[in-house]
Amino acid sequence: MKKIVHLAALVAALAIPGMAAARDLTVVSWGGIFQDAQRDVFFTPFKTETKAPLSEDSWDGGVGVLRSKAQAGDSNTWDLVEVEAEELTIGCEEGLFEVLDPAKFGGAEKYLPGTASECGVPANIFSIAVAYDGEKFANGPRSWADFWDVKKFPGKRALRSGPKMNLEFALMADGVAANKVYETLATPEGVDRAFAKLDELKPNIVWWTSGNQPMQLLGSGEIAMTTSYNGRIPAANAADKRNFKIMWPGAMLNVDSWVIMKGSPNADSAYKLIEFMAKPAVQANWPAKLNYGVGVTEAQKLVPAELAANLPTAPENLAASLTLDAGFWVNHIDQLTERFSAWAAK
Repeated sequence: MKKIVHLAALVAALAIPGMAAARDLTVVSWGGIFQDAQRDVFFTPFKTETKAPLSEDSWDGGVGVLRSKAQAGDSNTWDLVEVEAEELTIGCEEGLFEVLDPAKFGGAEKYLPGTASECGVPANIFSIAVAYDGEKFANGPRSWADFWDVKKFPGKRALRSGPKMNLEFALMADGVAANKVYETLATPEGVDRAFAKLDELKPNIVWWTSGNQPMQLLGSGEIAMTTSYNGRIPAANAADKRNFKIMWPGAMLNVDSWVIMKGSPNADSAYKLIEFMAKPAVQANWPAKLNYGVGVTEAQKLVPAELAANLPTAPENLAASLTLDAGFWVNHIDQLTERFSAWAAK
């Protein structure tokens, strides 16, 4: 047995530097029912069509994890990873990801304008939007000003704990046009204005921290309205026979992206998977799983009309939404989180 161990060590020691052992393409996403849905729509059909081996892993996000993987060099087993907007921005700036060659996945122009970037293509498009009970409010809120109006629409409100998005919502509630929100928030006066508006609603706010809480709070009657991941709202209606409604004006559009880790030995296979997932006929199957949007413009046309109308990527919903400015939050998240924590503790 010792001889075998010594032989293995010798082989490892003599391995050519920089040459990674051959392995399967490894795609990394968020796990749970989300990744289960991706497997059904994308990963398994890709393996069936191409006969290419594919492995999966999951993670909970964080630029630090990506940095550690990049520093691991040949020991990094991740190839294609789904990241959030801030991770995309930071990782691309730091050289953690490959700069994509659009020619290798059929062109960036196939995606919705502004969703494909130097290092990423859209993996999932979702919104944080207002949900309310249609049985309680026949004529529900139509703006963030309505969300703030507890006289017209009595009851508590639920918001995700933290400054990100809540400061934007507060400014829109205070009359700032969506296309001026980040310009306003970039000034000290704009930040003060947002916190002052939050002050008005603070006695009526319930904070949520995990994605399953908003529908639970709304269903229990503890709150009258809440922000929520848009996909959770129709899912709750289907599972619990509820009549929860979505307010699309002022919804915050978020784009998760696929990135290829820098130096991936399976970059060519990753490109092939990206190209496969971007086929309109393939991508059109995604919304039916979790009610999230498609990044490929032609895929939107293949989604059944009733379903398409309630996606973040429906033209009218896109026009009414504000896209999260990842660059702003990369630059300001620390200071605004510190201020938000102090404000919330008062």
